[in-house]
Amino acid sequence: MARIRNRRKPVAEMNVVPYIDVMLVLLVIFMVTAPMLNQGVKVDLPKVSSEALPQDNNAQVLTISIKADKTYYWNMGSEVDVDTVQDKALTLEEMTRAVSAIMNQGRSQGKQIQVFVRGDKAVDYGAVMAAMGGLQQAGVGNVGLITEAP
Repeated sequence: MARIRNRRKPVAEMNVVPYIDVMLVLLVIFMVTAPMLNQGVKVDLPKVSSEALPQDNNAQVLTISIKADKTYYWNMGSEVDVDTVQDKALTLEEMTRAVSAIMNQGRSQGKQIQVFVRGDKAVDYGAVMAAMGGLQQAGVGNVGLITEAP
């Protein structure tokens, strides 16, 4: 009896299963590491060109300015006003109390108040962040930062 050989023809197709496995492993790695990446934007304030924030025409605007000597000035009006000064405070606590009174008065009258902060370029970042913390303590939810066009 003669043996019958099963001869297979060579397969000319590429085996893609290992490549799919590698792609799935890479997908899992990227999905795990993506939330851990630090996200940030490099900014060079106050010399940035930016678009103006939309303003609510019915809202009052409170503009707070921080000078280089870390004194706080503010103005209340119907639009952002950087030229006039309505009142000033020498310390962060005085500014926080004054803004809290302004916000409470606005709420009692049913008015929306938008708050914008202008910081001198000589003021350190910590002073601006301290002011924003004081605004948060005073009940301000949203703060806009004002910059000068280059």
